[in-house]
Amino acid sequence: MSNNSVRVQEDQRAKTNKRYMFLLVINYLFLFAGSLSSSLLSKFYFNHHGSSRWVSTWVQSAGFPLLIFPIYLPFYVLKCTDRRPFSHFTPRILILSIIIGLMLGLNNLLFSWGNSYLPVSTSSLLLSSQLVFNLILSVIIVKQKITFQNLNCVLLLTLSSVLLALGSSHDKPQGLTRAKYFVGFFSTIGAGLLFALYLPVMEKIYKWIYCYEMVMEMQLVMEIAATVLATAGMASDGGFSEMKRESQVKFDKGPEIYWVTVFANVVTWQLCFMGTAGMVFLTSSLTGGICMTALLAMNVLGGVLVYGDEFGGVKVVSTVLCGWGFCSYVYGMYLKMREEKEMENKNHGMEMAHNVASANNV
Repeated sequence: MSNNSVRVQEDQRAKTNKRYMFLLVINYLFLFAGSLSSSLLSKFYFNHHGSSRWVSTWVQSAGFPLLIFPIYLPFYVLKCTDRRPFSHFTPRILILSIIIGLMLGLNNLLFSWGNSYLPVSTSSLLLSSQLVFNLILSVIIVKQKITFQNLNCVLLLTLSSVLLALGSSHDKPQGLTRAKYFVGFFSTIGAGLLFALYLPVMEKIYKWIYCYEMVMEMQLVMEIAATVLATAGMASDGGFSEMKRESQVKFDKGPEIYWVTVFANVVTWQLCFMGTAGMVFLTSSLTGGICMTALLAMNVLGGVLVYGDEFGGVKVVSTVLCGWGFCSYVYGMYLKMREEKEMENKNHGMEMAHNVASANNV
């Protein structure tokens, strides 16, 4: 690698570090807005007789053209970076992005199956079960340290999901058979497991990445791969002509509302995945997973407020445990950051004292 390339990479790392807090806030807002809106919109689609799970899968990744803006604007319009888009984007990173994108496409399909059968509140809380697997895989793949705070958080969120599973057998929409209910139940669990694997794998790969723009470039390739998989599935199920027929015949709100729903789903899902990728790059896979799980409580409340999902005692307890676990983790992060800050100030003070003593000796 040339000295010029090394210099560009170091400059990009420095610029990313300077924008750290700004990027962190923006990505969490994307994650918050995307997670809540996409969950509610997906349920709206199925509630009004949208029936294609391939369409629901396709919209989760078809918003990849939106990633062109964070990739190309910094260099060509904002002039805030010296790095050209896709420079140092190696064949290895390209191949890994395609493979992970196909895995993400399968995860999207499982999520669509689960969301088509289960109430928003139930599917959201079930997805929190991915966190225990996220912790285990993070320990194996990225050597995540287990602390009391993250272990306590994972245990509380897992207990939340177990309580839900034990108490939600009666929580089936009208006309849904027991068999289909459990298909949705286990599809959602499968989606959570795949996503639990996706997060630490991405954290491992991001160690080779030196700027936020490269994260978005990887995300673009992954979303294209996931969209190709979903488009192939749609083609086997009638293709886009089936979407047109569905909008005119099946969807009971009319074609206009149908296409608005599809377009809004495309945008909100892209925001969700952009926020997830950014959070993992800027923090860690476990922190990203915990932030997503904390948002599930908002999805639960959204399902209750918008669709009138049942919110009995079991879901109340599950939601409280979810909030409790997240708060304990945030408090643990606060203590760790304060300790690191104190250590940094102490080292800085010792260094200054050493420099003063050296100057006096001279």
